[in-house]
Amino acid sequence: MANSAQAIKRARQAEKHRIHNASMRSEMRTKVKKVLAAIAEGDQAAANAAFRVAQSGLDAMARKGIIEKNKAARSKSRLNARIKAMA
Repeated sequence: MANSAQAIKRARQAEKHRIHNASMRSEMRTKVKKVLAAIAEGDQAAANAAFRVAQSGLDAMARKGIIEKNKAARSKSRLNARIKAMA
């Protein structure tokens, strides 16, 4: 348990950041799932549109340090490969 005022404040800030980051991560996962759903339906136009949204979301999460930049790159690459395989 935090004993000093500084430690109490840091614990409070860390909890706020944890909740915010979890929310952003969840939003990112939803965007990726929308791409996968469009791929499963076989709708390439919808998959491309959803991919553009997911791509910017993944890049934003990587910029903010919520996910590793290589994870963002890997996810974008795999999604794009699945969309191209539909053609």
